[in-house]
Amino acid sequence: MDALRLDASFVDYLLVVVYFAVVLMIGLAARRRVSDSLDFFLSGRSLPAWVTGLAFISANLGAVEIIGMSANGAQFGMPTMHYFWVGAVPAMLFLGVVMMPFYYGSKVRSVPEFMRRRFGTGAHLVNALSFALAQILIAGINLFLLATIVESLLGWPLWVSLIVAAAVVLSYITLGGLSAAIYNEVLQFFVIVAALLPLTLIGLHRVGGIGGLVDRVTEAGDAEQLRSWPGTELSTFESPVWSVIGIVFGLGFVLSFGYWTTNFVEVQRAMATKSMSAARSTPIIGSFPKMFVPFIVVIPGIIAGVLVPEIQQLKAGQSSELQYNDAMLALIRDVLPNGLLGVAIAGMLAAFMAGMAANISAFNTVFSYDLWQTYVKKDEPDRYYLQVGRWATVGATVVAIGTALIASGYSNLMDYLQTLFGFFNAPLFATFILGMFWKRMTPTAGWAGLVSGTLAAVLVAFLSEDAFGTASLGVIPLSGQGASFVAASAAFVVDIVVSVAVSLVTRPKPVAELAGLVYSETPREQRTDPDAHRLPWYQSPTKLAGISLVLVIILNVIFR
Repeated sequence: MDALRLDASFVDYLLVVVYFAVVLMIGLAARRRVSDSLDFFLSGRSLPAWVTGLAFISANLGAVEIIGMSANGAQFGMPTMHYFWVGAVPAMLFLGVVMMPFYYGSKVRSVPEFMRRRFGTGAHLVNALSFALAQILIAGINLFLLATIVESLLGWPLWVSLIVAAAVVLSYITLGGLSAAIYNEVLQFFVIVAALLPLTLIGLHRVGGIGGLVDRVTEAGDAEQLRSWPGTELSTFESPVWSVIGIVFGLGFVLSFGYWTTNFVEVQRAMATKSMSAARSTPIIGSFPKMFVPFIVVIPGIIAGVLVPEIQQLKAGQSSELQYNDAMLALIRDVLPNGLLGVAIAGMLAAFMAGMAANISAFNTVFSYDLWQTYVKKDEPDRYYLQVGRWATVGATVVAIGTALIASGYSNLMDYLQTLFGFFNAPLFATFILGMFWKRMTPTAGWAGLVSGTLAAVLVAFLSEDAFGTASLGVIPLSGQGASFVAASAAFVVDIVVSVAVSLVTRPKPVAELAGLVYSETPREQRTDPDAHRLPWYQSPTKLAGISLVLVIILNVIFR
């Protein structure tokens, strides 16, 4: 890690200390609002849409965006934009327009609780356990990268950095619950932008502007990386046609909709709002900054690919002291002066804390409500579950230190992350969407589809090249993110097929029990926003969604 030691000055350290102090103060302030478990887990359903909208996007603006997407930018170039314009915004709009009325209107406290109402305890238990495991693994990614920043800044051993980084996040989540996480996420959003925008502009200046960047990439023999389509290097499909199909279906539909519409980490922010309109608007408001995030995340990765010597060595197939995951930090090291270096470090810390806090706050809700209260201790006082939530936060943080070591074994964390999404999100989306629009789907089919879909994704991953390093068999000639697209698609298809087959031979729930859970059985007034017609256009979820959709289509056309 000596190659990535950041030469920080007293001013840089002071900025980082001030940032940590503000984060902890927000946690202390939020503690005063925590009087019961609803306050701790869902902020008392009292927050405005602009706050939850920024928190919605900031919760996702963690290791995945900053390190994973910059690594992808350095390795693959412009095709990485698909993770935003194909693999995020459309699904976010669908969540706001179609699915939030079901979540918010049913007053459930989590996505697994919605599954229990629709399918019963079998699907609920499978979903709750798989979600809890996924959050611990993904929290480990954020914690590993958070510790990497501390290690680069102070030169401490990784294990010490992991413990220190975990302690800070644990402090403010345990104090203030979801409110502390959300208000910190709003602060972190602005800190992240303040850190990455100057980095992008200075990096572009160093390479001679946009024209200079294009020339440098072309001279390096990577001209294909300046086009987002067909993205064959990203998908690892040799055929351009299959590459497009893999990106559109595997990423744009299965992985994207599976993540954004059923992932409680994101949905939890919308469920903390004060009204149906605010809940629907939360992901839609978040879609606007989301579509412009790649300009301050992916572009720096591309710049690092032509400006940072160690990343250039990687791209040339030579041995290097760094990995693609180090692209962003290496660019910060090479181009930012003192002062701005402190802002950038604070931005990195903000991003990774936002991501980890989102994972931990979602985990403690599902563990407390969906596992402990449902299956272990059912009728305890509310204060008891508040304490369970706090202890779950501590336990999850400790376990995340262990899962951080798993993340440290991947040169590009997007490979690892997309594999996890294929396992956990793709089958859940298949079960969820089929159950929401097909009333004949049965409770037995709910858990059978989830289990079979997950096993299908795991099987494809093991048959692919290098999905699990030496544990992979290499039978399928795909690796990395291309393998995850196929694994997710397999999970989705197998889940649908098994769910339909099982539904045809098992007993469905009575139609009377499906109101608010199945589209066709829910009265129109329950699946629509009763206040929507009274709102001005800039607060109307459907109008804002239409504007966002037009903008993202324009971006896809311009940068094709």
